[in-house]
Amino acid sequence: MHADDTDTDTPPQIWVDADACPVVIRDILFRAAERAQVHVTFVANQWLRTPGSRYLRALQVSGGYDVADDAIAERARPGDLVVTQDIPLAARVVERGADAIDPRGQRFTPDNIAERLSMRNFMDELRGGGVQTGGPAALHARDRQAFASRLDQWIAARKGGR
Repeated sequence: MHADDTDTDTPPQIWVDADACPVVIRDILFRAAERAQVHVTFVANQWLRTPGSRYLRALQVSGGYDVADDAIAERARPGDLVVTQDIPLAARVVERGADAIDPRGQRFTPDNIAERLSMRNFMDELRGGGVQTGGPAALHARDRQAFASRLDQWIAARKGGR
């Protein structure tokens, strides 16, 4: 961990598990960073292009299982927002006091994380047994709207002195 990762004077920021983040959600985050003047860091094991902005940065980590997740979990602080589809990562950051949402705008909370982990593990077992479970449903306009709304709520709470 770097010294600047634990600086308590730094305002809350957004961490994005960018390897699996839909492009349309990244675009919403690009615009929100400028509009709300909030720092957004996209963490991925591949190089990502971000628009030129003092509020946006890309952090490329080495390839490997959970390397990006570990980088986010080590850096996320209470009050930060983590955008991820990865339920185990969400559980880790929620435990640290950060907020977490998925690209559909659904919040991960201490109350729902255990159930979501249990369902994820069950689906993994089915897939391990050869059952075709299909992938996630396509991201629809209502999902993008729900994400943008949840993001706006977090930004408003942040400006309220969280």
